[in-house]
Amino acid sequence: MRVPPGGREVFIEITTVGAYAKASAIDAATGTEVSIMGPAGGDHAALKAAALKKLDYVLKKREGG
Repeated sequence: MRVPPGGREVFIEITTVGAYAKASAIDAATGTEVSIMGPAGGDHAALKAAALKKLDYVLKKREGG
């Protein structure tokens, strides 16, 4: 679980399947979930950051921003 600068509570999960890793970020308040894929041997911190950025984008888009 991580609280980004916006103050939202976010759950992050990284699952590795074969040569790929899937990072999922879920907003605790809305239940909105986004996922992003990358190489299994890649930087997991970068995957987490990309998932958080995508979640922020989706939430802002839903709010009309």
